[in-house]
Amino acid sequence: MADEVGGIDSTRLTSYFDRIERLEEEVKGIRADIREIFAEAKGNGFDPKVMRQVLRLRKMNPADRAEAEFLMEAYKQALGME
Repeated sequence: MADEVGGIDSTRLTSYFDRIERLEEEVKGIRADIREIFAEAKGNGFDPKVMRQVLRLRKMNPADRAEAEFLMEAYKQALGME
């Protein structure tokens, strides 16, 4: 096969890299869109840092979220923050 170099199908390999690079560009665009949404929210009085924390919590299942919240409270108490 002419597209094979050292036992590697260079056409197929190039295709994988092309697809990955296209997706990376899409991800860059999506990240820019997300930054714009956070900027819009900030302009409307919301705190983007807190929003990011809440987003992390929303991604957790309820048991993991409860454990994280429990540990947060325990750590804050241990540090005299409450």
